[in-house]
Amino acid sequence: MDLRIFVEPQQGTTYERLLALARHAETLGFDAFFTSDHLLKMGDGDGLPGPTDAWTTLAGLARDTGRLRLGTLVTPVTFRHPGLLAVTVAQVDAMSGGRVELGLGTGWYDAEHHAHGIPFPPLGTRFELLTEALEVVTGLWATPVGETFSYAGRHLQVVDGPGLPKPVQQPRPPLVMGGFGPRRTPRLAARFADEFNVPFAGPEVIAARRDVLDRACDEIGRDPASIVRSAAQVVCCGADEAEVERRAATIGRTPDEVRADGVAGTPDECVERLSALAAVGVSRVYLQVLDDTDLEHLDLLAEAVAPHVGGA
Repeated sequence: MDLRIFVEPQQGTTYERLLALARHAETLGFDAFFTSDHLLKMGDGDGLPGPTDAWTTLAGLARDTGRLRLGTLVTPVTFRHPGLLAVTVAQVDAMSGGRVELGLGTGWYDAEHHAHGIPFPPLGTRFELLTEALEVVTGLWATPVGETFSYAGRHLQVVDGPGLPKPVQQPRPPLVMGGFGPRRTPRLAARFADEFNVPFAGPEVIAARRDVLDRACDEIGRDPASIVRSAAQVVCCGADEAEVERRAATIGRTPDEVRADGVAGTPDECVERLSALAAVGVSRVYLQVLDDTDLEHLDLLAEAVAPHVGGA
């Protein structure tokens, strides 16, 4: 099982803190370092010193790390114009030597859009935008050098785009999609995704989403096994119950809360949860680290959990 570190910078952090965590994760052998792509804090707290921009952060990490896979979970299509996003991701892919992955979704957090003057259309329109964005980004990347790409959609029109620069990874960087939509999400993932992620859910829910995606793949003749199945889970591991309680309190949760929806508890409990996810087909888990200053948390995960699930 691949174990990836996943952070939520909208809650308030700095690039220096994220870099320290990413470098530590790399030293310990974790597979990847992913960031959310949000602009406004959620829940309690003052959000200080403020969010970091996801793709600016990834560009920095591309130069300041050497092995980690890097990406977003996930970039809202409302934030980044697809033509510009294709350029940005291709450049960060080059800066990293071919280590970038693009998570792309409809966006859902209306308050952050309003707080930054970003339009937030209805869900149906956002799905149309996501569909067209996937067509445009992949179309630009796939256009042979010396040729051009054009696209006429309801929301996006591209005329004679050169599709430059090209990503280092060919045919393109991996695309990550996910969520709980019963129809449109799995159908889009079957068409475009290399990985399908179910966030913050238990094994039973993940198994049900797996089956829906399998059917969507069957409808278009795609092998369901060609899509990596992943999950995002809050992580709160402690060597003993007192440490579990301390780490849970630091992120504003109770031990019962983190155990209910995440990889939490003692190392044995965390291994049990990861094994249950593996049993329903999950081969990659994004461990949501909500305290990005707690490097010792990663030490414990690497020493006492990862070796038992084939991770870091």
